[in-house]
Amino acid sequence: MDAQGRGRADNIDPADQWVLNPDTGEYELRLSPSAAQSAVPGPRRAGARAATGASGDRRAAAAPAARRTAAPERDAPEVPAPRRRRGVPEEVPPGRRGRRPAKKSKSKAKKVVLWTGGTMAFLLVATAGAAYLYLEHLNDNITSVSDDGASTGGFSKDKAINLLLIGTDKRTGSGNEGYGDSGSVGHADTTILLHVSKDRTNATALSIPRDLIVNVPDCDTKQDDGTSKVIAGTDGVRFNTSLGQFDRTPSCTMRTVTELTGVTPDNFMVADFNAVKTLTSAVGGVEVCLAKDIDDPDSHLKLPKGTHTVEGEQALAFVRTRHSVGFGGDLSRIAIQQQFLSSLMRKLKSNDTLTSPTKMIKLAEAGTKALTVDSQLDSINKLKDLGLELGKLNTENLTFTTVPVIDNPAEKVKATVVPNPATAPTVFQMIRDDVSFTEVKEKEKASKNAAAKEAAARLKGAQSAASEVRVQVMNGGAPAGSAQETLSWLQNTEGITKSENAGNAPKNLAKTTLEYAPEQAAQARKLAAVMGLPGTALKPGESVTNAQGLPTMTLTLGKDFKGAGVPLTSPTKVPDSVEKSTADKVECAK
Repeated sequence: MDAQGRGRADNIDPADQWVLNPDTGEYELRLSPSAAQSAVPGPRRAGARAATGASGDRRAAAAPAARRTAAPERDAPEVPAPRRRRGVPEEVPPGRRGRRPAKKSKSKAKKVVLWTGGTMAFLLVATAGAAYLYLEHLNDNITSVSDDGASTGGFSKDKAINLLLIGTDKRTGSGNEGYGDSGSVGHADTTILLHVSKDRTNATALSIPRDLIVNVPDCDTKQDDGTSKVIAGTDGVRFNTSLGQFDRTPSCTMRTVTELTGVTPDNFMVADFNAVKTLTSAVGGVEVCLAKDIDDPDSHLKLPKGTHTVEGEQALAFVRTRHSVGFGGDLSRIAIQQQFLSSLMRKLKSNDTLTSPTKMIKLAEAGTKALTVDSQLDSINKLKDLGLELGKLNTENLTFTTVPVIDNPAEKVKATVVPNPATAPTVFQMIRDDVSFTEVKEKEKASKNAAAKEAAARLKGAQSAASEVRVQVMNGGAPAGSAQETLSWLQNTEGITKSENAGNAPKNLAKTTLEYAPEQAAQARKLAAVMGLPGTALKPGESVTNAQGLPTMTLTLGKDFKGAGVPLTSPTKVPDSVEKSTADKVECAK
């Protein structure tokens, strides 16, 4: 079935079954004459659950149970009137003999409050019998594949989140014959590394061009029969070959991103052409803006300049167009896709979507059917938790940018690009160090500021002379030979002669650290200044004793170490030459 055919009358929307009776002020279950069965859609995959049997019995019993629980009791006995006090005669209104006074009808305003304030809670309680089966149905929708050990093991609520979003050019479903390469195995056609800050005040969406020249590492990949196979890596190839080529899976793309940026993704999501169509239809369309008329026969997009709401086929045509915008290349298409995603984010965060049970259910259906996720996100509860974390973001602090690139100098006819050596490392480091690309409002970054101020304070104060600094250098994850390289540089170039090589650290560290005792603070500040260490690298603690029995600091070179004399201080600002935009701004494609 075509993706646009989903969600018709054969799948009754649970959110549309409960209606407010204006006469009673109560909610009642509305059923058509033929609706004796549950409104919960059946599993998508054949064989996931039989139509009858234990699962079918539970489903058949769920709807009557919900009706017995939530529908008004028509034959319930009347509640006795409260006892009257002694000596006080009961007043019987004319025409009423011994009955309780009639209840006053609830005001219209009160009913509105009940509706707007309690709709979602009511739906969850009133349809509790069906809710469990519906969640099971959503779980059946989810398709997951192994991350092959290429991820961090999954996102955490108390850490920064790095989510890899992969859009493939593989054709699935009907109606997609006119898009992409008919023989494509599903390359990484559109890839975004979404970094969400630890304090959830900001996020960065980094687009990775498909024609970027990278090194694809070896990929240990789980096969369908449960065995593992190492797919050999390739140097100096287009990024989009990290998926599909030589049977590479999304975990290979994940490893390639880590190789390129130094950021290990927590999870990945893969979407094909149908995902764009179904997700945009689920939210009722996405508003886009064109600065000029577009008539692109390749993507089938034909729209006059101005603002339009696109969904389904038209939305897919919009994100696929490139020849009619910018310079007509892949980088121009990335720009229009970023504008589209910004608009989609605004739509998802709008009250029009968040307060509509119907849209939320349609979105859950479309999302679980359209996306392939890694094995760490293989349940609706895990996806819900991730969604709640992403929902904390303010669109004005969600920055879209692209890996800074230059034309490939090895090519005479320019067809590919390489990372810009002057600016790309800064962009990658800002993401690794959880540095915002936007100026976050003071109240949102208060907690972050407190930690930053504390770290910065460690660098302030008097510094010892280089000849007084005593330190031992250990390798805690840096390239082999880094400790000796640093020791030679400190002694011969910087005059820190009281230094020694202490070999390998007990465990590897992600970041370089300098541990020192309180009385060594002046020495620590001097060494930090010489090496370009940030305040966060300084760890007040205890000193150790060297071979001469003298107290010494410990410098442990972590995975972030780039070489002797290369500063490790995190950049605080995006280079001016790097183009970026935020999701709250409406921009028109040119």
